[in-house]
Amino acid sequence: MATITELKCAVRETLESRGVLGQLKARIRAEVFSALDDRREPRPPLTHENLLINELVRDYLEFNRYRHTAAVLTAESGQPEAPLDRQFLANELKVAEDMSSRAVPLLYGLVSHFLNSGDKGGKVFLRGGAGSSSAPRPDV
Repeated sequence: MATITELKCAVRETLESRGVLGQLKARIRAEVFSALDDRREPRPPLTHENLLINELVRDYLEFNRYRHTAAVLTAESGQPEAPLDRQFLANELKVAEDMSSRAVPLLYGLVSHFLNSGDKGGKVFLRGGAGSSSAPRPDV
C-alpha cells in the first residue's frame, strides 16, 4: 500500500504531466492577489491603450510560459479573461504580419522592427494619442 508521501508525489506528477498544476497555482495566486487587493484604491481606467498594452504583455507572458504572472496581470488590471483576437490587435496597432511573425508575440515583432530599422541615428518621435491623456500616471 502506498504511503501518503508517495500518493502526494503521484498526484503532483500527474497534475504536472497534464499541465494542470501550473494553471492551478496561477489561479490560486490570482485569487489570493484579488482577495488582498485594496478595493478602496481605484484601479487605473482600462482605456483603449491600456487594453492593447496589457494584451501585448499578456501575449508575451503566455508565449514564454509565465502563466502565473499573466494570471496576476489579468486579475490586477481588470483585463478581460479571454484574450483579444490577435488579428484585431494587429489591426488596431496597424501591424502587417507574415507567416513567420505570427509564430511569436506581436511585442517581439514591434521590438524587432525598432531594433532593426534602417534609421540608426535618429530617435522616434512619439505623440500622445486621443486617449493617452487618460493613461494612468504612476504616483511619485
